Amino acid sequence: MALALEEASAAAACGDVPVGAVLLDAAGQVVSRNRNRREADHDPTAHAEMLVLREAAAKLGGWRLLETTLVVTLEPCAMCAGAMVMARIQRVVFGTRDPKSGAVVSLYQITQDSRLNHQVEVVSGIKEEECAEQLKRFFQARRKASTVK
Repeated sequence: MALALEEASAAAACGDVPVGAVLLDAAGQVVSRNRNRREADHDPTAHAEMLVLREAAAKLGGWRLLETTLVVTLEPCAMCAGAMVMARIQRVVFGTRDPKSGAVVSLYQITQDSRLNHQVEVVSGIKEEECAEQLKRFFQARRKASTVK
């Protein structure tokens, strides 16, 4: 989670929502890491998780990311949760819940839906306070900047 938090800090420094993600192989080695880049890339799909999955698939030479763990600072949205199921990752580990768009435990449970062809193990609350605080500081600064203008 420490690496994901580093990526999230880099996202915030570039004006993107501070979300970072890391994909680990079965031995716990980093396969890929990235951060939100929606603002930087002008791409609504440039979520940290999506970028990590794309990079890992290219690096490993296939779309099936079996026996991998995705570590991310914020609960994934529906797009990212769906991509995790489609990529066949084994486990997602996230820091803090997203009550407005979380699709792993908060609003939906896409990764656990037995109607889909794959389910993803879920571990939540890892460095939860640190992940939540990073987001809180980012949005407080953004609100403050918009009221100053």
